[in-house]
Amino acid sequence: MAEDKPALAHTAERIRFQDDDEEAGRVRRGRPSLVRSRSNDSMSIRRAGSRGKTDPSLALPIQYRTVSFQVEESKGKEQVELRKAQDKAAKDLSDLVWHTLPSNEVSQRLTTSPGTGLSSDQAKRRVQEYGKNVPSPPETHRFKTWFGYFFKGFGGILLVGAILVFVSWKPLGEPAPAVANLALAIVLVAVFVIQALFNMFQDWSTSRVMASIKDMLPEQCEVIRDGTQMHLPGEEVVPGDVVIIKAGSKLPADMRFIEVSSDVKFDRSVLTGESVPCAGTVEHTDTNYLETHNIGLQGTHCIMGSCKGIIVAIGDKTVFGRIAKLTNEPKTKMTPLEKEILYFVLIICTLMLTMVVIVIIIWGAYLRPEHPDFINVPTLIVNCVSIAIAFIPEGLPIAVTAGLTITANLMQKHKVLCKSLKTVETLGSVSVVCSDKTGTLTEGKMTTSDCAIGETTMTAEEAVSNIASHGRSTGNPVSQLRAMSALCNAADLDAAGADLPIAQRKVFGDATDSAILRFAEQLEAGSVAYLRACWTKTYELAFNSKNKFMIRCFANTRPEAIHQTLTEAETRDFGEKDLLLTIKGGPDVLMERCSRFVTGDGHTAELTPEKKAHFEALKNKYSSAGKRCLILARKVLPEGTITAAAGSTEYENAILEQSKTDLTLVGLVAIVDPLRSDIRDVVKTLRGAGVRIAMVTGDFALTAVAIARDAGIVTAHHVDTPANLPRFPDSGDSSDENEKDSSSVRKAAIVLSGPELMALNEHQWANLTRYEEIVFARTTPEQKLRIVREFQRENTVAMTGDGVNDAPSLKAADVGIALGSGSDIAMEAADMVLLESFSSIVVAVQYGRVVFDNLKKVISYLLPAGSFSEFWPVMASVAFGLPQILSSFLMIIICCFTDCAAATMLSYEKPEADVLTRPPRNAKKDRLVNWQLILQSYGVIGVIQTALSFTMSFWYLQRNGIPFSKLWFGYGPPADIDLDYYTQKVNEASSIYFVNLVVMQWFNLMATRTRRLSIFQHPPLFNKATQNWYLFPAILFSLAMAILWLYIPQLQPVLGTTGVPVEHWFFPFAFGLFTLALDEARKFAIQKWPQGWLAKAAW
Repeated sequence: MAEDKPALAHTAERIRFQDDDEEAGRVRRGRPSLVRSRSNDSMSIRRAGSRGKTDPSLALPIQYRTVSFQVEESKGKEQVELRKAQDKAAKDLSDLVWHTLPSNEVSQRLTTSPGTGLSSDQAKRRVQEYGKNVPSPPETHRFKTWFGYFFKGFGGILLVGAILVFVSWKPLGEPAPAVANLALAIVLVAVFVIQALFNMFQDWSTSRVMASIKDMLPEQCEVIRDGTQMHLPGEEVVPGDVVIIKAGSKLPADMRFIEVSSDVKFDRSVLTGESVPCAGTVEHTDTNYLETHNIGLQGTHCIMGSCKGIIVAIGDKTVFGRIAKLTNEPKTKMTPLEKEILYFVLIICTLMLTMVVIVIIIWGAYLRPEHPDFINVPTLIVNCVSIAIAFIPEGLPIAVTAGLTITANLMQKHKVLCKSLKTVETLGSVSVVCSDKTGTLTEGKMTTSDCAIGETTMTAEEAVSNIASHGRSTGNPVSQLRAMSALCNAADLDAAGADLPIAQRKVFGDATDSAILRFAEQLEAGSVAYLRACWTKTYELAFNSKNKFMIRCFANTRPEAIHQTLTEAETRDFGEKDLLLTIKGGPDVLMERCSRFVTGDGHTAELTPEKKAHFEALKNKYSSAGKRCLILARKVLPEGTITAAAGSTEYENAILEQSKTDLTLVGLVAIVDPLRSDIRDVVKTLRGAGVRIAMVTGDFALTAVAIARDAGIVTAHHVDTPANLPRFPDSGDSSDENEKDSSSVRKAAIVLSGPELMALNEHQWANLTRYEEIVFARTTPEQKLRIVREFQRENTVAMTGDGVNDAPSLKAADVGIALGSGSDIAMEAADMVLLESFSSIVVAVQYGRVVFDNLKKVISYLLPAGSFSEFWPVMASVAFGLPQILSSFLMIIICCFTDCAAATMLSYEKPEADVLTRPPRNAKKDRLVNWQLILQSYGVIGVIQTALSFTMSFWYLQRNGIPFSKLWFGYGPPADIDLDYYTQKVNEASSIYFVNLVVMQWFNLMATRTRRLSIFQHPPLFNKATQNWYLFPAILFSLAMAILWLYIPQLQPVLGTTGVPVEHWFFPFAFGLFTLALDEARKFAIQKWPQGWLAKAAW
């Protein structure tokens, strides 16, 4: 160890953090990473994203269940503290020596065994000593958080309005300050505090929902304890644990590799920003702990190959944990819905400011010089504040957050976990779902159903009978196939279930390898363990979706097992130092590499073109039945064929070269993966909702089409091929102009393979993505990514998958959807996780649409009374000299109390019956607030409510001796009417206007809760699928607010409110029923004439 100290000291000098004046890059997609400079002798940590956006096809950035962080330089004292923390982190990292120690010494220091791992007692003691493998919670910025509670949304406007009204009371209101202005200011401050409390509650509620979602996605890792492989939550691993990592796994902690496959590679982009995968080794490749390849870092992913390592650091002691202490949370971008709401608020604010300016201009240019006593400065300020508060929908921010949180919670109950509220928003506009097949549309429970050796085909049961009769004979062909199935296989049987039937034994590995391994063990119990004990693996190339094959090379350690693996002649000639190369993969890849095949009697013969045609026909037969077909082949490498040392690059290159020619085809196996029982109904429902489903799979085209037909994805009798896609537009075909229209879907089916996709030009892609039924076969991760991007040109795309090869496309899709049974890397890359099955996607799409629908309902409900009907009393007063028929105080009560509660309750509305029978929303064209909604809210409901409220108020004055003719352009009380009497009656008329709006809004609430369906089709009570009980407490709350402010005697003289005659409670009921009936007639006309002008104007 003394020899290592100078190197370590030198390393300490080379580790440096970014200087304060270095330019920082931009955060990529809200998930930053630390970027290092690529060098052999230095490492620098710089600000997130300085290398620009990483292509998802190359890097698989982390999206969930990892600590996200961003190093930020600050000024003054914070800068000095950060520098000290950085220097300490650099020194701590330089002191780490695990990578320089031999693997046996690492085991000794941690008192563990590579073969048996820790004992249960050791693990318990280390949990007590080291704690759990979780990072310390990040420091919260309380001031910033509390500031946001008070001032996000419209809090700032409320506070400014309160201050202005206070000023209007005193000093501007002196010498006779109006107490009503003081009351109004107090109410505005109270609303300001209440909305802050609502924001706190929503933040707490949302954090609870998202925390519960995280808890439902525990990180699992494969650990060896007490000599047995087991799965444990990542937070339970401790230093000294021996962990097995396979493709798709995330490293739960920092580990020292002790065994690696030759092709193992890791994606370290979450820490380094490097898009190039990093190879894993057993020996250290650099004295720098962060640069060496024999250390696996927490949070990174294994993207191919496999390895075994010993945990050397957990929690805050990992590199991930150390750096996280230096960082702050990343800033988040605006979501699409937030942009829509901002767009709406900007429109409303512009309109509001315009109206305020108009009022001020009229007052300054005409009223002030001509009628100076009509509206004084304090009254003008109060009126302007009232207009501002009236136009701003105070209930909208609460309704938005509540709606998204409620929906995420409801989806969670249906086992649909959204990692962010943005996902909920986007789901409503999904028009294309690109779905992986294995484990998504199918059960992922593969079994080997058939096999073929030479001219002989047999079922799995017949193969078992063959082994039972002839299994021990030399060169038995089924025995040879069994040996290839057991040896060329990355799966492992759980030793703890050795006494269980093979169908019930747990298998560690992917579905395909597991099916073939079960087949080998099914042929003869114990044969897998026996064969693997007789052959020592010298090389492995894991299966990946690019190569589409797997290689393992072996040296024999027990000659008595050779006759069960090879033909009689090969057994006789097999030398002590000969090697056995085994390979398994797709027939399209391996068939051309084979020159011989094993015959039905256990010998080998030349693989002639006729025999290749036979195997090709057999493959097509299995594929047409929806079965996956694989070739198992081998090659004996005589002594001297490969001279390089095992484990070297030369050895690997030699093996790969030998695998390209002269293979012996041992046999074919057909694997069946049953379709999920509910898939047909899911596909039917999604298609009825206007959502196209494209199958994207690695299977052969025949297999893919057969399964797609079974699932209902393909229904057309004839299936097109790439030959049906013209390479260039037909100049005489005017329909080409419409190709970019995403609604122009071609009612036909097509199937393409991966290689065919790469030959398509832009025009062909445009035609392809318009097909209603599409199957993509034999695709690679890059091709899946290309498919998603092409669909995204004119569609909102969801991608489902569960494997490593799905991660890039999951990341690139508008909504990435992973299954809870999928790989860690798939769930990391996805935006949403389906815990149970693919059928949950129907619920996700449904509630995604409901969120958007309910927000439109909230806005449609708030606008008529909350802005339109409140603005006109002020404008009529300024422009026509009328008394302000609705007081500023009562305006605030409507906006902030009576309407706000009911609007929030609309977020609980259930899906309308037609939500999954109409086309998806076009995110580029369908705005949250469009001209149809404005027309309905202002031009119809708003006009009716305003006209009837004006009528009731001035009619009341008319009946009480104050004719309208004396008020029109009167600019003050009539001279012949007592001032106190006039004031009393105007206050009563104002209260009538208020009651009229409050009561009519109850019926507007019932009308706006459905966009197209009648209240009888979607009743609010006594129907579990449609009821919303929360509406009625909201109505009672608004009634209570009206009674509170109108009927408490102590408040009446202060606020200028009064009780209203009893008939003016019943009149608005009649008006409300009229409004509801009118809306019912509109909805009936829309359903009766869906192409009519009312349907086109429907919101």
